[in-house]
Amino acid sequence: MTTPVAGEGGVDAYARLAELGLALPTVVPPLASYVPAVQSGNHVYVSGQLPIVDGKLLRTGKVGDEVTAEEATELAKICALNALAAIESLVGLGRLVKIVKVGGFVASAPGFTGQPAVINGASNLFGEVLGEQGRHARSAVGVAELPLGAPVEVDVIAEVQ
Repeated sequence: MTTPVAGEGGVDAYARLAELGLALPTVVPPLASYVPAVQSGNHVYVSGQLPIVDGKLLRTGKVGDEVTAEEATELAKICALNALAAIESLVGLGRLVKIVKVGGFVASAPGFTGQPAVINGASNLFGEVLGEQGRHARSAVGVAELPLGAPVEVDVIAEVQ
């Protein structure tokens, strides 16, 4: 059994984004020698996305210290939206079958253990935009540092038709 896509009874991601008052941003350019997303077979692998809007990193710092868990959860939503933009630019959201796996990385202050709740920001955004197609397996881990001093980073594996 295959999961339905937008044209076959699935959620219309474009319509849901509009209903939620969200717009896909411009794809964030890579910070080093990689591409934002690559397709291999029926999967798109999205590179780690930071909470960058209009070319600017919104926050820096460790979650549980300079950045609250609530702020980091909102930043994770932005990472997820950036991931959808990368998928859109490579193959189009209309070809999206399912978000398969999300990797969430949280730059954590010593003793901070709320990484799963922070990455719920990304997971919940995928669910709001994609419905059942947005349900996924996930990792949420604390790390010492992230690129540019970002508090959160999200990468994605998506199935496409």
